Amino acid sequence: MERLVAAVLAAGVLQVLLATADDHYLLSRIAFGSCANQSAPQPIWDAINKFDPQVFIWLGDNIYGDIRRPFIFLGKERTIGPWQNAPRFIPSSSSEMLSRYNSAKNVPGYLRLRAKAKVVGTWDDHDYGLNDAGKEFSAKSTNQRLLLDFLDEPQDSPRRKQAGVYTSYTFGPPGKQVKIILLDTRYHRDPLSSDGSVLGDSQWSWLGKELRGPPSAITIIGSSIQVISNLSGTTGPLFYMESWGRFPKERDRLFKLINDSKRDGVFFISGDVHFGEITRYDCAAGYPLYDITSSGLTQAVEKVLPSPLRFIVRFLAWFTPSTMRVKNQNCRYRSCTYGEPNFGAIQIDWDASPVNLKIQVRDINGLPVTGVDISLSELQAWNRTIKAGQDQRHCTLEVKLPWIVRYRLAILVYSVLACKQFLMLLVS
Repeated sequence: MERLVAAVLAAGVLQVLLATADDHYLLSRIAFGSCANQSAPQPIWDAINKFDPQVFIWLGDNIYGDIRRPFIFLGKERTIGPWQNAPRFIPSSSSEMLSRYNSAKNVPGYLRLRAKAKVVGTWDDHDYGLNDAGKEFSAKSTNQRLLLDFLDEPQDSPRRKQAGVYTSYTFGPPGKQVKIILLDTRYHRDPLSSDGSVLGDSQWSWLGKELRGPPSAITIIGSSIQVISNLSGTTGPLFYMESWGRFPKERDRLFKLINDSKRDGVFFISGDVHFGEITRYDCAAGYPLYDITSSGLTQAVEKVLPSPLRFIVRFLAWFTPSTMRVKNQNCRYRSCTYGEPNFGAIQIDWDASPVNLKIQVRDINGLPVTGVDISLSELQAWNRTIKAGQDQRHCTLEVKLPWIVRYRLAILVYSVLACKQFLMLLVS
């Protein structure tokens, strides 16, 4: 107990000092993560602390604040299936949200991290207050205050006065600065099927100023949902996931803004999907745009099945087409996805010439499961080091694939179900 109290006090003092400092120290190690259920064991903090990041970035679902109801196919209230008439998720009270934040904030491993690293972050749907919710959610203002309290945001911070939790930070001395831009993909987001806005007018205006502002060697844009990957284009009609790809006009606007700003050294980090992967798009900004997805710290897609059957999830991940996923020798599995608990790790070698970035998704033991080594010169539009033709490998959007390829997962699943039904008819 004495150690926990000491850690809490140290974390509070550190956050105050960092909040008032000029942040001119050289930033070379950053960790990030998402999807941490406050009620679940969180041993992954040991690996994160061993990595010893100077900054840790929350990318959303920092708690699970809404209430998940059970699957109910039949009865008066049906939460799933073609006859669904009741929501699967419902909001919890503000007092319950606060209780869950307090639980998350006092996880021993997280306390140790807060005592030595600057912690920043944004939110996704479950800490926003409701699964898949957008601008229509009525409790967003109250829950914004709760999130900012969790992040130890100063009481006089502009984030406490604006509509939404978007913000930016700049670390490092001139010439070696790292800019971190954190987006809010919830507060102003239109309905999923609308192809409307993700950020809203005020946040778009702010983001334009941030990208056109003073240059930095590296710019990291944190989005709670994936920016590059649009797996819903290949997993539908079986199921759909949230991503910028569900809002194609907004994603094109984001890419155009980056390109028009002529800002070098930009890449994305994201969460949400309960697995880790690295994707890239080569035809947007004059240089490859990477998106490193780490999800989640506790929530992971392979956990839906017992250990002996988890190979099924890995097979389906490999079988589902993905035109943007980076596949190289650094992948643990053939699919180059990782469906167990994970976190993201960024290492910057400022002494290398040119500067080198090692970006990895790491497992619960801190071992890499996928990663890329990127020369900073590769992320410069006017100083390309990629050979001609090599930078066109990741230009085909998932929705542009031939239908037989795009929908092969659905074809496989429906074929298996049809065969099962046929065999049952034969037996009967």
